[in-house]
Amino acid sequence: MPSKNIPEDLGLPFIGNTLSYLRDTTGYLSRLYDQHGEISATRTMGIRWLAMLGPDALQAVFQNRDGAYANSGWEILIGKLFPRGLMLLDDEEHRLHRRILQAAFTREALAGYLGTMARRVEEGLDVWKTGEQFRFFDHIKALTLDVGAEVFAGQTPGPAAERVNRAFLDLVQAAGARLRLPLPGTSWRRGLRGRRLLETFFGGEIEPKRRAPTNDMLSHLCQARTESGALFADEDIVNHMIFMLMAAHDTSAITLTGIVYYLAKYPEWQQRLREESLALGKAAPEHNDLERLEGAGLVMRETLRLMAPVPVIIRKVVRPTQFKGYQLKPGDRLFISPWHVHHMAGYWCDPERFDPERFLPPRSEDRQHPFLWTPFGGGAHKCIGLHFGEMEVKLILHRMLLRYRWSVRDDYRMPISMVSLPIPMDGLPIRLETLCESVN
Repeated sequence: MPSKNIPEDLGLPFIGNTLSYLRDTTGYLSRLYDQHGEISATRTMGIRWLAMLGPDALQAVFQNRDGAYANSGWEILIGKLFPRGLMLLDDEEHRLHRRILQAAFTREALAGYLGTMARRVEEGLDVWKTGEQFRFFDHIKALTLDVGAEVFAGQTPGPAAERVNRAFLDLVQAAGARLRLPLPGTSWRRGLRGRRLLETFFGGEIEPKRRAPTNDMLSHLCQARTESGALFADEDIVNHMIFMLMAAHDTSAITLTGIVYYLAKYPEWQQRLREESLALGKAAPEHNDLERLEGAGLVMRETLRLMAPVPVIIRKVVRPTQFKGYQLKPGDRLFISPWHVHHMAGYWCDPERFDPERFLPPRSEDRQHPFLWTPFGGGAHKCIGLHFGEMEVKLILHRMLLRYRWSVRDDYRMPISMVSLPIPMDGLPIRLETLCESVN
């Protein structure tokens, strides 16, 4: 049977539909789906993409049964800044690296990080100043970066850690640059310079960590061996450390920002979670304790539905394949979108409403399709750090609930920038108040 022609919706010359995506991501993706169905050609950022939309598209790409969809599609956007990060590898090389990296994310390893993480969180919260116009996103981004620097690489606060953090922030900012030339004064040039500093820093830490192991993620990777007994290559350790630090701190900061926003808009949920944390009776919970924070888990799931940290996921077609009767050819670039699926009215009841109980029986709205809720991706490339992220988010939220109450204006609605990842354009200004009584 002949292949069907893929409908096109390319928009304006060169910029295509970029402005539509940035102005109203949900509306833009919904329009593509409603007008053209589960696959159409579109253009953003000067690139022609196949937009594969809906939960069946997520399933087809994540399961990738014929090996046609390659993660190397990310290289066009972040390959120069995060070369050979786990997300950019494919096939046997990806499986090998993931098996080695998994040693840093075992349950035992995660439990070992918790004490360091808790101490860094507490010290970070100690310097927060209560009052009006507390820009939450700025503070939580700094805190999650500090946590990541110590848990991932053993970096304690000081001039050296500040240089590493500054270089890292320059690198992350460069990922959203439109002008990708190393011209003086550009974010791209600062990002490349930051990348070189991080390479020097992590490269210089490898031998000391191999001689004297410590309880951080870099040390785990320095001790890890392949199935043949070989050590992980130094260059691979450096590449993975830089990429994982980016992925971990950005997604945790975005998720906590969404949670804090919704708990400010729905104070009854904030108080419900506070009572849950008080009932735990521990200021410094152990790993198993975090699993008991069921309300926090529901709120996190709903926040990740409404505000998926990675709105679209990119692939490149590397061998001929078909999707729903449409022929895809090698070289085609495509994206799928958890963001779109998480907002589909055909599956979610009142999808724009914050409603954490939609995940509880008998409703269990997320169970209607195996790929309906996918904030961590799926298949072989499902986020390796999802349990680390959940642990960090629950720990920080637990300590915030015991120390603070927060609110926003009744008419406030958080404006989201979608230039790279979904972040608040105004930094999420909240009113932060210290509780009179708390668990210490």
